[in-house]
Amino acid sequence: MKLKEVLATIGISALTTFAVVWGFNSYNKYNKTFAGQTEGTIPNNYRLAGLMNGETNNGGAPDFTQPSVAALPAVVHIKTKTNAKQVTNNLPRMRQNPFSDFFDDDLFNQFFGGGRINIIPEQQASGSGVIISDDGFIVTNNHVIDKADEINVTLNNKKTYKAKVIGADPSYDLAVIKIDASALPFLLYGNSDDVKIGQWVLALGYPLNLETTVTAGIVSAKARSIGVNKGKSGSTAVESFIQTDAAVNMGNSGGALVNTDGKLIGVNTAIASPTGYYSGYSYAIPVNIVKKVVDDLIKYGSVQRGYLGIQFGNAADMSAADKRSIGIDEETYDGIFATDVITDGGAFAAGIRKGDRIQKINGEEIVSGGELQEQVSMFKPGDKVPVQVLRGKKAINFVVTLKNKAGNYDIVRNDSKIDALGVELVNLDLKKAKEYGIDGGVIIKKINKGAINDQTRMKDGFVVLRINDEPVKNADDMRKIIGNQNAFTISGFYPGYDGLYEYPITLEEQ
Repeated sequence: MKLKEVLATIGISALTTFAVVWGFNSYNKYNKTFAGQTEGTIPNNYRLAGLMNGETNNGGAPDFTQPSVAALPAVVHIKTKTNAKQVTNNLPRMRQNPFSDFFDDDLFNQFFGGGRINIIPEQQASGSGVIISDDGFIVTNNHVIDKADEINVTLNNKKTYKAKVIGADPSYDLAVIKIDASALPFLLYGNSDDVKIGQWVLALGYPLNLETTVTAGIVSAKARSIGVNKGKSGSTAVESFIQTDAAVNMGNSGGALVNTDGKLIGVNTAIASPTGYYSGYSYAIPVNIVKKVVDDLIKYGSVQRGYLGIQFGNAADMSAADKRSIGIDEETYDGIFATDVITDGGAFAAGIRKGDRIQKINGEEIVSGGELQEQVSMFKPGDKVPVQVLRGKKAINFVVTLKNKAGNYDIVRNDSKIDALGVELVNLDLKKAKEYGIDGGVIIKKINKGAINDQTRMKDGFVVLRINDEPVKNADDMRKIIGNQNAFTISGFYPGYDGLYEYPITLEEQ
């Protein structure tokens, strides 16, 4: 069974396929980076032979031998296993059982609306990754390791290690995993801002279950946004891909895109294809984004994402009415404009207003939404970022202090356990708590996809009072009690119904 994302008129496929244990093998790619690199373990016999930017050997053709030798030892094969799971279709449970004197609720709901039980068989997948530190940190795509119960990493020398997830972010489709090893070869970071359209690049990975494979091509575009992450992360998705014509296929996800110096300039992520196989174009996450994301995941467990506090649009895509609404000329056909400025955001505080054309961020020219996202993604909340706008015919320079999603400058800590539950939480109002005769609690406002949906019959509106017999007065209590636990029992009640309910939960090891 292949997982493909078909978007617009072309197919955009993540470079990952899956198979149940009794089916065909499937493949994924992974990339990881470590933001504290100082030097790389480039082989002693590796010296650049005047091949920068596609210079040729004596025969007149580009020679990629040396960058290949430098990069191959640091690109790994990642294989994952996802255990078989039992899930329900989550049909609403019947809350009032007229036969409660004869049947218990669970038996009654099994026959009358309790939800059908489905079995998802064990799945296996594989992809690629890049070693970015000598002590075993590896960068890869989030979609390669997402929901995996077991991750194995095979090095170029055939040694295999168990890996654990350090952190992951679907908005960037990046993840960091780690193996217990030392003195490993790793790739040095390049600078993706220096990448030029037309320069030679190499893609390395494990496509179609083959051994390490190297392909070559050129950079055909930069700052591409193809929508492959938006289905998973919506408006928080970040896309500013390097587009190349280096051949990659399923299994290349998470693999390395390197320049002719043998330095990492991107992480291969997706292809544009009507079939799911390579049809001419591939996409990689720029290494400058990778470095920042990886550093945050290792240091904080989650990405510290700064927000300008604007909504933006490309004039080329705006209607005449849209342009009039933000006060720009209807004959304007290019440029990125602020279509709305949030009043409590950093941009508004700095002086940016609706209708301003965003010309530069941190000194880099902005001509597309992807470039705007890429530049802002380099910074964290609290950072001060120079922004130049064009208002009318006047260029104005501002310094914007970025905020986090909550509208402040605080560090966002890892909330993976709560995220894994798949619920939206609201603290119980103190007045309501007094009404119920309790000190506090947490309302499960909405149940989404996650452990509670998969493992219990809990319904929206449930009030959490205790976890493992420890009192829960607010959402912070809930986070602290769950902590690093992977198995616990949530106890509470439904307003308007008598009795306490208990729901045992088991989370996958993080």
